[in-house]
Amino acid sequence: MAQTIEVGVLGATGMVGQQFIRLLEGHPQLKLTWLGASDRSAGKLYPEACSWRLDGPMPAMVRGLTVKECKPAGAPPIVFSAMDASVATEIERAFAEAGHWVISNSRNHRMEHDVPLLVPEVNALHLALVKQQQANRGWKGGILTNPNCSTVGLTMGLGPLRQFGIQRVLVATMQAVSGAGYPGVASLDILGNVVPYIGGEEEKMQTETQKILGALGDGCIVPLDAKVSAHCNRVPVIDGHTVAVSVEFAKDPGMDAVRDAFTRFRGRPQELNLPSAPTTPVLLVDDPTRPQPRRDAMAGNGMTVTMGRLRPCEVFHYKFVALVHNTIRGAAGAAILNAELLLAEGYLNA
Repeated sequence: MAQTIEVGVLGATGMVGQQFIRLLEGHPQLKLTWLGASDRSAGKLYPEACSWRLDGPMPAMVRGLTVKECKPAGAPPIVFSAMDASVATEIERAFAEAGHWVISNSRNHRMEHDVPLLVPEVNALHLALVKQQQANRGWKGGILTNPNCSTVGLTMGLGPLRQFGIQRVLVATMQAVSGAGYPGVASLDILGNVVPYIGGEEEKMQTETQKILGALGDGCIVPLDAKVSAHCNRVPVIDGHTVAVSVEFAKDPGMDAVRDAFTRFRGRPQELNLPSAPTTPVLLVDDPTRPQPRRDAMAGNGMTVTMGRLRPCEVFHYKFVALVHNTIRGAAGAAILNAELLLAEGYLNA
C-alpha cells in the first residue's frame, strides 16, 4: 500500500470532477497532478476555469494547475473520468488505447460486455474482465466503470442477500438534486415538489443491477437471472439518494438470516484495507425513522450505505430502505475505490 501514483481528472470543472478533487486531497496513494476539461477551459489555471460549487474552499493542490485538453499526451497513468456522456465515449477510448487506465463515472461503457461495472464489495472478481478487454481491443490500458448513483445503493443492499437466490426486486428511489449536476433541476420545478421522472434512470438501475450481481463467465458477465423493476423520483434533498426496496427470494431465508447477512457483510476492499474503504460498508440501523439523508449520508465519510426499516413484505419476502451518498459512494468515491482495487490487485504493475 506504499505505492504512490500520479492521477488526473477528465471533466475536472464539473460537479463530479470537483468531488474527485476534494476526495483526492491528501490521498495516501493517488497524487493528483493533471486536470482535463473542455476546449473553453484548456490553457487556463484551474481557479480561472472552474466555479467551485462544493462546501469549503478549493483545495490548494489544484490552484496552480493549468487545465489541459482531454487528450492522452502528457496525462498520468490513471485518469478519473467525470466527462459528460455526450463526449465521453471517444475520449475515454483514446486514453485507454494510449495505455492509460480510465476509471469512469460516465454511463457510456458500463454495459459493454468486456468492461467491468464495479461495486468492489459486491463484484470485485469482475475486475479480471479487463484482461479480456485488452485482448479484444488491443489496448495497453483499459476502462473500468462504476454504476449509476442509485444502482450503487441498490446493489450494496442486494449484494449481501445474493446467497438466498434473488428472484424479483421492486425499487423506488427518492434522488437528491446534486445527482443532476449544476445548474441541475430548476428551483421552481423541485422546491416543495417531487418529479417522478429522471430520463434513463430506471433502465440503468434495472440492467446495471443484473450485470453487477451476475457471474463472471468466459470473457463476459452472465447477468443475474432476476427481474428488477424501478421507479425513480427527484426530490428536494441536496445529497443522498434514498432507495426503498422489496425483494423476493427462491425461498424465504428467515429474518434472522437476512439481518445476519447485512451485519456480517464485508468485501474485498475491507480485506485489503483500501484507503477509501469503510470499515462497515453496509450499516443496518434499527431506528424506524432512519436512514435520513441529512443524518446518514456521510456515514463512513460518505462511503457507507445505511440500511433501515428491514421488515417482512406482504407481496415479496422482505423490504428495506437504503441510503447512499450519491456524489461520493455513488460517483467520485466509488471510482477512487475502484482505482485503489486496481492498484492493490497488481493490474497497473502488470
